[in-house]
Amino acid sequence: PTVLPVLSIQEIHADQEMIGKISAASQLMQCSASLDVLFLLDGSYSIGKGSFERSKLFAGKLCDVLDIHPDRVRVGMIQFSSTPHLEFPLDLYLTKQEVKERVKRIVFRGGSTETGRALKYVLRKGFPGGRNSSVPEVLIIISDGKSQGSTAMSAMRVKERQITVFAVGIKFPRWEELHVLASEPTEQHVLFAGDADDAANGLYSTLAGSVCSTTAPGCKVESHPCERRTLETVKELAGNYACWKGSKQPNAVRVSLCPFYRWKRVLIKHPSRCLRTVCPDPCDSQPCQNGGTCVPEGLGKYHCLCPVGYGGDIHCAPKLSLECGVDLLFLMDSSAGVTLEGFLRYKAFLKRFLQAVMGRDSPMNVGVAQYDNDVRIPIEVGQHKDAFSLMKSIDALNFSGGGTLTGRALQYIAQHGFRSTPVFADVQDDLPRVVVLLTDSKSQDPVAEAAKYVRDRDLFLIGVGSSSVRAELTKVTGNPKQTIVYSDPQDLFNRIPELQRRICSVDNPEGCQAQSLDLVFAVDASAGVGLDNFLLLRDFVRSSFLHFSINRDVTQIALVVYGSKAHTAFALDTHTSNSALLQAIDQVPFLGDSASAGSALLHIYGDVMTVQKGARPGVNKAVVVLTNGGGMEDAAAPAQQLRDNGILVFVVVIGDAQRDTLLRVAGSPSYLLHISSYEDLRHYQDLIIERICEEAKTPVNLCKPNPCMNQGVCILGPGSYRCECHGWEGPHCESS
Repeated sequence: PTVLPVLSIQEIHADQEMIGKISAASQLMQCSASLDVLFLLDGSYSIGKGSFERSKLFAGKLCDVLDIHPDRVRVGMIQFSSTPHLEFPLDLYLTKQEVKERVKRIVFRGGSTETGRALKYVLRKGFPGGRNSSVPEVLIIISDGKSQGSTAMSAMRVKERQITVFAVGIKFPRWEELHVLASEPTEQHVLFAGDADDAANGLYSTLAGSVCSTTAPGCKVESHPCERRTLETVKELAGNYACWKGSKQPNAVRVSLCPFYRWKRVLIKHPSRCLRTVCPDPCDSQPCQNGGTCVPEGLGKYHCLCPVGYGGDIHCAPKLSLECGVDLLFLMDSSAGVTLEGFLRYKAFLKRFLQAVMGRDSPMNVGVAQYDNDVRIPIEVGQHKDAFSLMKSIDALNFSGGGTLTGRALQYIAQHGFRSTPVFADVQDDLPRVVVLLTDSKSQDPVAEAAKYVRDRDLFLIGVGSSSVRAELTKVTGNPKQTIVYSDPQDLFNRIPELQRRICSVDNPEGCQAQSLDLVFAVDASAGVGLDNFLLLRDFVRSSFLHFSINRDVTQIALVVYGSKAHTAFALDTHTSNSALLQAIDQVPFLGDSASAGSALLHIYGDVMTVQKGARPGVNKAVVVLTNGGGMEDAAAPAQQLRDNGILVFVVVIGDAQRDTLLRVAGSPSYLLHISSYEDLRHYQDLIIERICEEAKTPVNLCKPNPCMNQGVCILGPGSYRCECHGWEGPHCESS
């Protein structure tokens, strides 16, 4: 074996892919054979108590790969320092759990490192409690290798008895001594405890070649390049200094330069080979589509991290689809105001959106226009019927960089944007026409008149832009509901699902009358809101009722007002008609004390969204919180509890408030709406109702929230559920 310098440490390095495969293999490794394994655990002062505890953990890790059983692998342990001490013989503990528990209880003894004496103990006593060489014997020495005396002769005699010796380095080992202790070939029998997974794999891989059963299907023991690193102390020339030397001339000296050196610790890499068991990585086959990232989860398991708009299945199939038939024109700002970077971002967004929503038989026609001082339509509406040719045309779009004349562009699009849509003699082309404006720079010409001209020609306008142009986009669309604002460049891509919903809402603006829904409004009635603003909130809730069909089979609505405590104005099953609700809301009181949204959400979870109070199993559930943002500090945990039980929490905040706190309550930016004033609240009513109705279409878990009363357990069946009751009776465990 190569003799390494005294001051050295060694690590075995593999690339990330190999580490993943070694880790996957470690879940399957189980050396099942008749085998006696004796650990020699270094408990000397040079190891120290901290490293001794790590040695014990490592020994437990090695036990994980041994099938410990009276008829198969038996394990014993000796701690050595000045003298060897038998901790337990091989025939005392006969299960893996017993051995690992006993190893945890071993106490550090301390003393000098007499490795040779420990080996002589083994030569004299054999393997205590072993099977007298009738089965293969394995000795695992865990040490830093710094023995007080010579170990070479004792180590050779141990190996002559056909005992397989593994030397495991701990702390800062003296590797050349560990090589002397270990069996040949040393690269298979010298391990490093610093990487427990790798070392356990190395032990198993070496034993698999002789005594252990074969590896699992698909896994194999193979040699692979690895890197051994040593930290060595070397002498290097630091420079020269002036020194005096003798001269042949009498009474004369001459000045010369003399070298001086310093000692330095350097990391030296030694390419080597390692023998390890590797199992195929489940991500090798690249199962994730559409730019998804594969994340392995052990042997044969993985999950895909999908881009926004994908995740229709576990392999990142498109999740969205524009099933609505529309003529769709994207109007992209290509002016100097958006910059080249912004223009390229819009191109990427456009491609990602269309890849996510365009199926093979998609009923929509797509075109793209771009503008600055002038307007061009490089991709006419309906020109491409397949996604591939459309993507190539989008790639070919070039940045122009002139002025930002959004008003002029809108006027031009209204007149010329859709005239080339194919019209067949036998098919009447009456698809809705949608214009999506992409910009984040303010227009240099007026937009209000031009936008009205567009809308008057029955074109449906949607604005997508940064928060700096929110007001202008709302002026263009005429409706905040049709304005999509992103907070930062990455957030733009998170808006893909929202844009898809907006485009398809042109066909179905209401879309909520027939949705089954249990809906609770939680209204802040605290002093922080004030009486006048509370009355505006109450009016908002009152007018929202008109968007729903109130009856037992479709929508049920409850109202909770809260200050420091929550008060149920009416429960889900109290009123069964719109007229009854409208009368009831006028009686809702203003409370006027401090606000605690957390207590309101807890109240809704425990006392409103329950079967006893009219909540229906199998029906989507949502809570809309209307607040000025005060008293939200205690609301994050109850909100998460509601979400965990399948109840959407939608937070509407009026005025300035701490966004981070609110985001924790809403759980996602998609469920948080910020409105600048109470007067503006009415403009956002359609948007809020639409978001609620969209959520009401998602699949429902019949057991969330639990419909069973009195600690009953809900058991799902195909399309149904039943309650398993304990001490109670009835379909929902309601009778004692």
